[in-house]
Amino acid sequence: MPPMESLSFSALLVLWLAGLLAGFVDSIAGGGGIISLPALLATGMPPHLALGTNKLQGTFGSMTAAVNYTRKGLVNLREIPSGVVFTALGALAGTVSVQLITADFLRHIILILLVGVFLYTFFTPDLGRLDRRPFITAPVFFGCAGLLLGFYDGFFGPGTGSFWTIALVMLLGLNLRKATAHTKIFNFTSNIVALGAFFAGHNVVISAGLLMGLAQMLGAFLGSRLVIRRGTGFVRIFFLVVVAATIVKLAYTTYLAR
Repeated sequence: MPPMESLSFSALLVLWLAGLLAGFVDSIAGGGGIISLPALLATGMPPHLALGTNKLQGTFGSMTAAVNYTRKGLVNLREIPSGVVFTALGALAGTVSVQLITADFLRHIILILLVGVFLYTFFTPDLGRLDRRPFITAPVFFGCAGLLLGFYDGFFGPGTGSFWTIALVMLLGLNLRKATAHTKIFNFTSNIVALGAFFAGHNVVISAGLLMGLAQMLGAFLGSRLVIRRGTGFVRIFFLVVVAATIVKLAYTTYLAR
């Protein structure tokens, strides 16, 4: 990976714009990684460096969105400490694992799951419109979902926000706007833990991550404000678009770009 000083102005501009757009998209429906990670790889970063740098820039965006949603009353921090703890544990295990082994074998499974999420959301128009009765208790949900999705986010990542959102809607009964807000708390948790592990493995390009991170903050602020103003109908449409884009991107890299 060339140092930042050797990158052209146009390359730096592309990284900044990628961070801005990724922060905007991620704060609404998750999936910002399908924008930011390819941009980092396009600079010539090896995969593990790109993954670590992506966590650095993504942490800025998820933190900004999480703070904005919490300030607007969409998240009660007293209700989710167990979810944060289990997500952190899962993310740590996943990040340590991905630095030791390849993540390629996960692609096929994740594609099937994302297609299922898309179809279920598309054919259930009232999904997440209103709060409803939880399917399981919060402690059980946060323990299972935190470990599983935290591990996945640390290990591989694409689609994590979509999985969190749909799980919060289906199993905890949250509406889509609240589910999106809670998703950012758990995204930030897994991002910051994974970032620490990547730093320990010397797999972060700090300058590139900070450049994109500043743009992420602006994009996340704008996106989260849009969700607060527009409500669940807007989130559902955006969610479907992002999940579809993630499916296309993963399908292309898995089956065609080889």
